[in-house]
Parts: sequence; structure tokens; C-alpha cells
Amino acid sequence: MTGPRLSIIPGWIITDPRLKGKDLQVLCMLGRNANTRHGWCRRSQVQLAKALDCSRSTVQAAINRLVEIGAVERREVVEKSGRDSAHWYRVIYDSSVDSSAFDAWDEQDEKEFDPNSEASGDTPPAGISAGPADSGQAGPADSGPAPINASTLTPPDKREERERERSANQEDDPAAVEKAFKRFFIGWKTAISDSEPDARRVWASLSAEQRKTAEARSADYQAAALSSGRKHLCSAATYLREERWEKLQDVAVQAQATAPELYTAYSRAGRGLLLAELLRPIRYLQLDALEEMIVRQKPEKEDLIWRDKREKKGWPEAVKLIETTVERRKFPVPQRIVALSQDFDKVMVGGPEWQAWQRLHQARCWPWLPAPEKLDWMQFPRLSPDIDDLDEACERAVKDFENALGMERDNDDAR
Repeated sequence: MTGPRLSIIPGWIITDPRLKGKDLQVLCMLGRNANTRHGWCRRSQVQLAKALDCSRSTVQAAINRLVEIGAVERREVVEKSGRDSAHWYRVIYDSSVDSSAFDAWDEQDEKEFDPNSEASGDTPPAGISAGPADSGQAGPADSGPAPINASTLTPPDKREERERERSANQEDDPAAVEKAFKRFFIGWKTAISDSEPDARRVWASLSAEQRKTAEARSADYQAAALSSGRKHLCSAATYLREERWEKLQDVAVQAQATAPELYTAYSRAGRGLLLAELLRPIRYLQLDALEEMIVRQKPEKEDLIWRDKREKKGWPEAVKLIETTVERRKFPVPQRIVALSQDFDKVMVGGPEWQAWQRLHQARCWPWLPAPEKLDWMQFPRLSPDIDDLDEACERAVKDFENALGMERDNDDAR
């Protein structure tokens, strides 16, 4: 048998609903290195794709998702030549590694991952057998299972106890403060578009107790704020500066004003929530290596590739609502959106108005909710009788709905 015999991954990830496609298999491939280098391994996405019999883009998407979920940590490697190189990955258990360790590991792996490096002088050329192995004999193998270095798999209760002891002594240690900030900032939903320096400055101005509370209540505040029907989440800096975790109870009360019923996007309320999600700013997107290569080779496909990416990934919450509806499942809707969507009109599937709404979605690169068989009507905002042009009427209806939601950015949300 060659290669690691076991793969170790955190148990909670197995039932995570965010997993897709090859995600779990990719995680298991990376989890085969749990007992070496504190779990870090340097792997080529191309080689992982070959091992899993899939495309490199599939592996790349899986890794990106696992990193976003918090199951994998990634350390990118940039070659001096600017060429792509294998990156470092680690299935997240509980421990961190000093950056100096990577320098030593990079030296060990330089020959393996640098295709332009010359062969080592100690390595015999092809066709010439290597010298005999050391004459010393290894001891007999133990009949029991192979030992596993589980130093990075500390049980949660022990891990929490160690963290408490460590934090008591390192609350003001600059390295510990920065580590805690990184952990907090990565978990903030708008981190990709936020100003990290601004957030870091505010973080540094807080007391150790404030930082601890801010991080502990961050996830609860974000969930409560978004579930209350708000379009925009404040920046991480604003959350810290205004100590918004203290407002969590008020935000939670707003979130509880959710209608007891569950809906699909075929209903008035469900369509209202779907439209509210689509009116959020588009998520930051960029082409992956494969897509960039296609665009370079066939520039005429650039618009098509970008459209597909925007429709599938630009508004992830909207896509989730559509998928939930198509799977015949329901979701809760904030009461205020239920009220605002009560005057939506029934629109005949396939009719002129339905086609006008479809054109609007296409023009904005919004994902489209398909109509199932035997569904004759769908719900949309009411069109103004004073506008004859259906496309113009749909645009006006969307704008009116957006204004009714009161979703314009205020100064806090615009940071």
C-alpha cells in the first residue's frame, strides 16, 4: 500500500449543507496529511483533479468553498517567475504554525514543485540504478494499527481550556491581538469589500474584554441583522466602533418579527424576499485560471462567461432561495417584506408581462426562477397602468419596491 492509510477531517463538516460536488472528496484528500507538518501539505490542484477524475476548476471551486466555510486554511505560493505553483493547505483542527516553518518546508519541496530546477547531483540519472540501501534492518512491524500523531486533534474541551489559559496571559500580546482580529475579520460577511486597516485600527483601540465580546457576538449580530430584513450589513469597523454587539438584543427582537408561515418564491412573500436579495449589491467576482485562459483564446466568449458567473454566484442568497423553491422546500420571510409584497400581481406564465420580467432579469444578469409544469401564474410587483412599455414598467416597479424597502445605503453601510 502506498500513501497515507487514513484521512482525518472534522466531523461537523460532513453534514454541512454548503458542501457541493467534490468538496468532501477534496477535503479527504487534504485530510490525509493530518499527522505531518501540523497538518499542512502542498498540493497541486492539477494532481488533485487527476486523482479525483475531475477538472481543475472543480477542485479550485471546492477548495474556495472549503476555505470560505472554514474547513480548510490556504497559504498561497507565488513563484518569482510569476508562474502558477502548488499552494499550502491545511484541514483546520485547532493549531497554527509559525510562518518560519514554511520556509523550511519550501526548501524541502523545492525540487518537487519547481519544474525548472535542475536534477540533484545526488540523484542517479534515468537508466542507472541507485546504490544499495543501508544494510541496517528495520525492526519487526507492530501487529497493531499504525500510530497517528494526533497533536493537532486536541479534544474540544481541552482545546477550550488551553485557549482560556493562553488568553489570560496573552490578552495584550500584539501577536495574539492580531490573530484574534484576523479570526474576527474573516468571519465578517462584508470582509471582502471592507477596509481591513480601518477595522484593525478600531480593534486595537478596544480593551481586551471588548475585543473578546465583539468576536464572540459577531456571528449572532450578523445573523440577527440580516434576518431582520436589512439589505446591507454594516462594515466591520462600524460594528466595532459603535459596539453594536450591545444592540444585539434590539436587533434580535426585529428578527423575531418574522412571519410564522413558510413560503416559496412562487408566492407573493417569497417573491418579495427573492427580489430583495437581488437588489443587494452584486458579490465581488473574478475569473478563475481556466476562465481567463478561455477568454484569452476566445475573447468572444468573455461576455457569456461573465454572465454565467454573475447569474450563478453574484447573488448567492437569491440563488439559495431559488434552489430551495425548486426543491419544493419553504423558507421564512421577514414580516415587513410580507407586508410590502401583499399587492404583487399574478402574472401569466409565458405571457407578455412574464416575458418582460424575464428580460429585466437577463439585462441585470439576475438568476431566473423557472416556472414548473402546470404552474400558470407567478407573482411580481404590480406594474403602473400609466406606463405602456412593459420593459419600462418593470424597471419602475423594481425601483418602487426598492424605495419601499428603504434599502438605500446610509453612511454606515457605505463604508
